[in-house]
Amino acid sequence: MRPLRNPVIQSVLAWLLARWMRFCYATIRWEHRNQEVAEAVWKQGGGVLVVFWHSRTSLAPYSWPLDRAPPVKGVISRSTDGEFVAKAVAQLGIPAVRGSSSNKDKADRDKGGTQALRDGLRQLKVGGLAITPDGPRGPVRSMAEGLPLMAKLSKAPVLFIGLSCNPAIRLNSWDRSLLPMPFGKGAVIWDIDTFPEGGDLAEVADRWREKTNALEIAADALTGLERV
Repeated sequence: MRPLRNPVIQSVLAWLLARWMRFCYATIRWEHRNQEVAEAVWKQGGGVLVVFWHSRTSLAPYSWPLDRAPPVKGVISRSTDGEFVAKAVAQLGIPAVRGSSSNKDKADRDKGGTQALRDGLRQLKVGGLAITPDGPRGPVRSMAEGLPLMAKLSKAPVLFIGLSCNPAIRLNSWDRSLLPMPFGKGAVIWDIDTFPEGGDLAEVADRWREKTNALEIAADALTGLERV
C-alpha cells in the first residue's frame, strides 16, 4: 500500500512537512529582488494571479506574507499526491482550489477542471490565486493557454515569482521538485504583467513561459543552485 493513500499517514506527514518548511523559511538567508512590485500588488489588494514553476512549490508560501498580502489559494490537483500537498500548504495558511486529475482514465468521474476554473475566477475577485502552469504532470517548465485565459477572463494582474534555495534536496519526481534545507541561501524575484488587449493566447503563453524561466534562472544564480 502506498503510504500517502492512508489518510492518517498522509495527515501526519503533511503536518511534519509544514513544520519543516516553516523551520527552513526561518533559518534560510533570503535575498529579495524587485519586491516593490509585489508590495504594490499587496497594498492594492484584490485579485492577482501568482505564477511559479511546479518544482518550486515548497518555497512558494514564503513569498506570500499573510500579514500584509491579500488572501491566496493554490490550484492543486485532485490526485493522491495533490491531496497531500493541499494538506501541507493549508497548514501554512494557503487553502486549495482543487483541479482535475491528470489521470485520463478518471475523466468520466473526475470533472474537477471546470469547477476549478469557476472557483479560481471567484477567488480572483477577492484575492490571490497561485498557479503552477506546468503542473501537475508537466512537461517541465511548459505553459499552455490556461493561465493566459484566466488572466484574460479575470482581468487580474499576473505576479510571476522566481524561487530558489541552496542547499536543497531534489526529489525523484517528474520535475525534480526542491525540498529546502535549513541555514542555506534563498532568493525570491518578482515581476508583473497583464493580459494585453487583443492578445493571442498562445503568444502570451510563450512570452510568459520565457518570463517565468528567466526569473527562476536569475534566482538560481543568486543562490548558486545547479540547474537541471
